[in-house]
Amino acid sequence: MPRAVWKGTLSFGLVAIPVSLYPATEAKDVRFHLFDREGRRVRYRRVVETGPSLGEPGEEDVQPASADPALETGDDESSTETEVAYEDLVRGYEVEPENYVFLETAEIERARPSPSRVIDLEHFVRLEEIDPVYFEKAYYVVPGPGAEKSYDLLLRTLRETGRVGIGRFVLRTKPHLVAIRPMERVLALETLYFGDEVRDATRLVSGLGPGAVTQREIDISKQLVEALATDWDPSRFADEYREELMRMISERTPERIEESVEEPSADAGSRMGDLMDALRRSVEQAKAGKKGKGSHRAG
Repeated sequence: MPRAVWKGTLSFGLVAIPVSLYPATEAKDVRFHLFDREGRRVRYRRVVETGPSLGEPGEEDVQPASADPALETGDDESSTETEVAYEDLVRGYEVEPENYVFLETAEIERARPSPSRVIDLEHFVRLEEIDPVYFEKAYYVVPGPGAEKSYDLLLRTLRETGRVGIGRFVLRTKPHLVAIRPMERVLALETLYFGDEVRDATRLVSGLGPGAVTQREIDISKQLVEALATDWDPSRFADEYREELMRMISERTPERIEESVEEPSADAGSRMGDLMDALRRSVEQAKAGKKGKGSHRAG
């Protein structure tokens, strides 16, 4: 059972649903640690950059540390590298080549937003209007104890209207734009890239126009697509490179280590108000807001 990465409230109108977020995916990349040929662990350390740019801090320069303790203590007289403590680091942003603006860690920390405990759904849009390029990372939204009815209400409402809820919240220290969408039996939260984070594809593609291909070519291409058409089944696809690495590792492992299973933590529930009353008042507020905007435009 994965651990919840966030706990808070999902709200639309006056309806508040206590929820927890769980990662919907897990990385299966095979990760290795570095060792020398004698089996000694190679670690990393921060050092001051040497050479012509000495004294002109840039990006953090991280280099592998020697496995020999004598070299780590600087006993090698020929070494000119100076290790830097974390508290002595500043961040430099390159505004133009070789020209940096520096910020202290404390300054960056002050600018970071505080974690939020509410995801307020501000808009509802059709899922097909969001290009998949905007999707960043998926989470499952799980209701807290006692919130099952209001959770199911939102799930079924989104499914039957064909819409997804758009909102914002802060996860850890990063602001996110999110889409709440219905799946078969659960709500999913998709973090979205902001508009200025998606590159304009028209700048990369040229030479396409109405006369680039003929209708006959399109018809034949459509026949090929239909001939290869199937239902989506993710189990058909596997990472063959990872499977081969795991096969080699398994052959050299004397005993297989079983993964420990964490017990799920109980989520604190919150008492819900009258659901129908909250829904009616939410609709009245939404209608009043639209009328107010219409009167403002008419004036």
